[in-house]
Amino acid sequence: MGSASELEYHLLLAKDLNLIKTTDYAQLGQQTTEVKRMLTGLLQKLTADR
Repeated sequence: MGSASELEYHLLLAKDLNLIKTTDYAQLGQQTTEVKRMLTGLLQKLTADR
C-alpha cells in the first residue's frame, strides 16, 4: 500500500514537472487508485480470516 501511495506522489511530481501529459497522469492515477482499492479489499479479507 505504501508503494502505491509513493507512486501517486511520483506521478504528481512528474505531471508538475511536465514530464508526463495531464491525460496520462489522470489515467495512471485512476489505475493506481484501483490497485489501492484492490489491496484494501485483500487486506480486509486477510484480516477477517484470522
